[in-house]
Amino acid sequence: MNHPQRRTVVRVLSVVTALGLVSGLAACSATGSTAPSSSVDPNAAEVNPAGDIPDNQVFVVWTDPSSTFTVKVPEGWASSTDNGAVTFTDKLNSIRIESAQTATAPTADSVRGEVASLGQSASGFQAGDVSTVTRTAGDAVLATYQVDSAPDSVTGKVVPDAVERYEFYRNGTLVTLTLSGPVGADNVDPWRIVTDSFTWL
Repeated sequence: MNHPQRRTVVRVLSVVTALGLVSGLAACSATGSTAPSSSVDPNAAEVNPAGDIPDNQVFVVWTDPSSTFTVKVPEGWASSTDNGAVTFTDKLNSIRIESAQTATAPTADSVRGEVASLGQSASGFQAGDVSTVTRTAGDAVLATYQVDSAPDSVTGKVVPDAVERYEFYRNGTLVTLTLSGPVGADNVDPWRIVTDSFTWL
């Protein structure tokens, strides 16, 4: 005896079961093939290329011994004195500050001659530009050039340094700020903080 209703029920159940299996396989496939997330962690520590001064670097005011001027330097950098010049260093970067008494204000031509003289004894010297720039304290003569760094005290490795040399002058006092760091390091903003902070007292 035939049972049409039973055959219909069996077919419906078969279809439902098949659909359930397909859905389950699709879900397993979707979850199993999910690739690891490549999103950037906003809380990850900042990684800076060699020579880059961190964006969160704090600067403090330094006053020269004669109380003629002040300038901001990075907090925590080591300082040393050599023939009246003060140098602040940290890893691959340095800021050298020196002052002298002279009756003649620097010009682009005079600074160009000074830099050329330096180049005669500096290893890896490559001349750059000499120009007059404006900072908060007034105009300064800026010379840019490249030289080889001093050998690393541990590895002995030497790298090319990019140098910015600023000369400020007022009432017979010449102040020279020499900022240096590895070629390619992005220190435009930190160097601008330093040179814009220069203030005559």
